[in-house]
Parts: sequence; structure tokens; C-alpha cells
Amino acid sequence: MSEITRVGVDLAKHVIPVHGVDATERVVIARGMSRQKFAAWCAQLPAGCVVAMEACSGAHHWARRLMALGLQPRSHRISSRLTAWKAKVARTMRPMLLRSAKQPHDPRCAFVPVKSCAQQGVVCVHRLREAYKEERTGCINRIRGLLSEFGLVFPKGPAALRTHLSATLEDASNELPGSARLVLDRAFTHWRALDEEVAWCDAQIAMHAKEDGQARQLQPIPGIGPVSASALIASVGDLRQFRSAGQFAAWLGLVPRQNSSGGKTSLGGITKRGDDYLRTLLIQGARSVVSNAARHGDAVSRWILQLQQRIGWQRTLVAVANKNARIIWAVLVRGRPFDPHHVSARVASG
Repeated sequence: MSEITRVGVDLAKHVIPVHGVDATERVVIARGMSRQKFAAWCAQLPAGCVVAMEACSGAHHWARRLMALGLQPRSHRISSRLTAWKAKVARTMRPMLLRSAKQPHDPRCAFVPVKSCAQQGVVCVHRLREAYKEERTGCINRIRGLLSEFGLVFPKGPAALRTHLSATLEDASNELPGSARLVLDRAFTHWRALDEEVAWCDAQIAMHAKEDGQARQLQPIPGIGPVSASALIASVGDLRQFRSAGQFAAWLGLVPRQNSSGGKTSLGGITKRGDDYLRTLLIQGARSVVSNAARHGDAVSRWILQLQQRIGWQRTLVAVANKNARIIWAVLVRGRPFDPHHVSARVASG
């Protein structure tokens, strides 16, 4: 056990495959063990040993237990092909480093930060809210589909459908039979219940955004509301784990993919790494900022308008989201409140 320097594990439900190597990459152990035996086995590993795992269900739980044992857990969002049993598990760490090395501006920042129990509790609210929203959208589409079977078509948007649905169910002149009216009434009741569940989640998130000091610091930033602020604090935690604002933006997947060589820079689309939910929130927040840029005359709004004319709407959204990610890092790491008129020292000196 004292020879093991790195361990790759596949967090299965019952049997956990383990592959350990020493400093010379020689295989020391390669076998499966139960969850109970795995925990006891990890307690015998030397302090500081790296334990690599895929960022899947239960990864944060195991990471917290491993940290309590003095080990170094490393979670990474990698394909399940790279964490398969036998030979592929042996290379668990290597693909992580190679994947990060593809981005010169993103050195070794692809690991997933370990969340505390409190953080995961807030993340649960966000996940439940998204599930309710998807279920509500499905319910609305189902109601529209059923109504269209009887030639009843309404304008787009939930508000228009909600306005006409009650009157339609009570209108005896349409073709709706009694059984269909009962079905649609139950679906409408389910829709209203989902609205209440989403509202409850919104209230919990708003409470967290109000009570958490770091979340309050983020909300003055244009495009960052209570939902985005709460999600960022709960999902990322301490941003000092990122060495720079650019590394944080890269971790979120908001930087272009590089294929540069020979002094020639070649940029592709954004990498889309990291948490899809956080990246979506930042881009959605950027959408409101870009939409209202023409109404303001500040420097950032002028920059947005010029950028939009040069690179288009969609790329401007990503650029603003990237800028907000960098601002978020600066506000939380440097401990300064957001200043819309701030000019970086590099720009000022240029």
C-alpha cells in the first residue's frame, strides 16, 4: 500500500473497480471491491495519494470521505469510455491531463471542485427547479397537442394558452367531448401545481441569494440575478482554486477551442466544458444585457453594440457571458464590489 501514488476508480453502484500504480507507473493493484471494502482500503493508502474518479453521482460524497482521510480526490467530467474496467481505468488520470493540455490557456483546470453538503443542498433545489420547468413545458405542449386534435389552436406562449383554456373547456359549442374536457381539466390542474412547485423553488433560491454574502456581491453585475448568483456560489464554491479569471471562464466552457501551431492562431467554437447549467445561466443573463445595450450609453454598452456589428448576435452573447465570468472571479477573489466604471490597469496603461 505504501508504494501506491495514484489510484483510478470507477464509481459503480455495488462493485468499485480499483487500479493503483506506483511512481514508476507499475501496476500495484487491479481488482474490484465492494463499497464497504473500498472505504476501508482507502484508509490504508498513504497520505497525499491521488484518487481519480469520474464526476458522477456520489463523486462529491466519496471526495469528502477521501479528503477526511488525507487523500487527494480528483473528479473529472470525462467519457465513461475512459473509466471502464481493466486497462482503461489505469489511464484515468492521463486523459484528464491530456484533455486539459489541448488548451494552452486552460492548464489543468478541468477538475471538478468538491462540494460541501450545504452546497449540494442548494444545488438540489436548482436541479429540482429545472426538472419542474421541463415537466411544465411538457405538460403545456401536451395540452396544446390534445386541443389541436379538435381544431383548437391558440397563440404561442403559456400566457395565451392559460388565458383561453378555461373558457375553452366551458364552451359547449366546440367539438370537445366530455372525456376530453376531463382530461384537459386534470392537465390544467397539473400545470398549476407545477407552477406552485417552481415558485417554491424560486423562493428557496431567492432566500439563499439574499442570505449568502457572496451571492449578494454578484447580483449588482448586469446579467446576474438571484438564480445565477445562487447557482454559481453553490456549484463552484471558493473561486480562489482558479489562478485567474480566464481559467475560470475556461472551466465554464466559455472560451474558444484552440488549434494553433507554428505561430498561427486558429480559434474554433467554445469548448462547452464544465457545468451546462451554469453556462446556460450566464448566456441567458447576457441575452438581457445585449438586448438592452442600445438603451444605455455607458462604455460596456457601446462595446457590446460594436461587437454585435462585428461578430453577430450569438457570439456577442458568449463574449458577454465570458466577460461576466471574469468579473465574477475578480469580485469574489479580490473582495471588491462590482464597479461598472472600472478600467483594468492593463487597458489604462495602453
